[in-house]
Amino acid sequence: MPKYLIDRTYDVGEDQMPEIGRRSKRIAAEKFPEIVWEHSHVVVDKKGALKSYCVYVAPSEEMVRAHAELLGSHVVNEIYEIGGDVTPDDFPL
Repeated sequence: MPKYLIDRTYDVGEDQMPEIGRRSKRIAAEKFPEIVWEHSHVVVDKKGALKSYCVYVAPSEEMVRAHAELLGSHVVNEIYEIGGDVTPDDFPL
């Protein structure tokens, strides 16, 4: 199944992010059980806005976008299909 990296910008404060995470899990469980949320990196951009880079496994980009639309409180800047993963251990000296 394809894996996606979702670049998002939120319109809520840091204190509201736990509720966003709970809502994301609930929406996936109830409406999109095919989606697996692997992990996210939450960052503050140069303008002070909260962003996240989320890795999801899902049947299609359209399903990821449908989930994001129901989640609300953010804008999806870009969705990338992940072609593979590497770590430093993959490149021995």
